[in-house]
Amino acid sequence: MTDSEMAQFDTIVVSAEGRRGSISLARPRHLNPLSSHTLRELAAAALWFNTQSEVRVVVVTGQGRAFSAGADVSVFSGEAGSNIDPRDDADSGRRMAEAMEGMRAVSIARINGPCVGGGLVLAAVCDLRVCVDDAYLSIPEVDLGIPLAWGGIPRLVREIGPALTKELVMTCRQFSPAEAKAAGFLNRVVSADELDSVVEELASSLAGKPRHPVLATKASVNAVTEAMVGTTRHWSDADGLLVGRRDPEGQASAARYLERLRNRS
Repeated sequence: MTDSEMAQFDTIVVSAEGRRGSISLARPRHLNPLSSHTLRELAAAALWFNTQSEVRVVVVTGQGRAFSAGADVSVFSGEAGSNIDPRDDADSGRRMAEAMEGMRAVSIARINGPCVGGGLVLAAVCDLRVCVDDAYLSIPEVDLGIPLAWGGIPRLVREIGPALTKELVMTCRQFSPAEAKAAGFLNRVVSADELDSVVEELASSLAGKPRHPVLATKASVNAVTEAMVGTTRHWSDADGLLVGRRDPEGQASAARYLERLRNRS
């Protein structure tokens, strides 16, 4: 690998320089939605970083004022077309989550703004999370008529416990970074003008540590938590998504949710 190298993608910006790498969601006008194409690109980026032997830390963030608005809601309004098999398409989020979580390098989610639904799952598969104090987090999937997929349920149970997972997923209510930190989901909550310096300090510290014990720690913790919550059992999440999208009651709920979004914009 050269001193500075960049992988080419359509909806994300991926780069590596020395021991440091970055992934930026790059559709800021739309608050960085996670389309199926973006999910496949994220999975490919994680695999690409596994070929970059020098990279020890990868910062994951969103361009503009949001981390990610979550799954691309155009799939609920019939605006998105795809020649990909529907089951395979619905499974792209799970594959992204597994690839990102399995990335060899330590990942830091730099949450610079709203972190919603699938965006929260993306943050959850990162090893560490730093969030601005004026962001909001939410999991609106039930209002969209679908279950939280992509292995999101076991990962939330792992991070915040079963009772709070049930409440946040079933009520779809927004929650603050302060609440998320108190629950154990976030490592740091900082002001907007501190975000870059705190992430930089954390990334530099990790990049400067001996490689073997850091990566061994990540692998060991992941192995322990996988035994506890079993994220790999959620290969069937895609089927739940397909059922939810076809359910009349779920479709009506999704229509109401999308109407509320349009009225806010």
